Amino acid sequence: MKVLVVVDMQNDFIDGALGTPEAVKIVPKVIRKIQEFDGRVIATRDTHEENYLETQEGKKLPVKHCIRGTKGWEIHPDIQKLISEEPVDKPTFGSEELGRMLKESCDMEGQIESITLVGLCTDICVISNALLLKACLPEVSVIVDASCCAGVTPESHVQALEAMKMCQVEIEGR
Repeated sequence: MKVLVVVDMQNDFIDGALGTPEAVKIVPKVIRKIQEFDGRVIATRDTHEENYLETQEGKKLPVKHCIRGTKGWEIHPDIQKLISEEPVDKPTFGSEELGRMLKESCDMEGQIESITLVGLCTDICVISNALLLKACLPEVSVIVDASCCAGVTPESHVQALEAMKMCQVEIEGR
């Protein structure tokens, strides 16, 4: 089985509170990737509560974003309609729930051939989840499609790709 993880393709990261032109540009590529993918598609959703600015992350990144129930928290509508499973809400960069879910799936349904990640932000949540999945499932190929990712800056995007490559995450689509 192949798995595609669509990381945090939410309005706040695309054209909202923390949006970037690079994030806007990858939306059609992510849509195409999902449409052409032959396997299971899972989305993650960065999820914060109203007290976000009081959390450790909020103190270090004092920009309210992805507050549960807001438009910014929602996955881009053209992407959401392609996802059949309920998104995995994650209160922090990497999702322990995603790792646990895929490990259980691997144990129950047989070997996962590969896990491909796309989405936002390369240098925060994509790298965190790629390395978490590599730790949970060390014998599974973990792949990041760089053409379907964007970072906080173009420079930090490239740095994150290089760091993942050093940790034996395969980088495609450069």
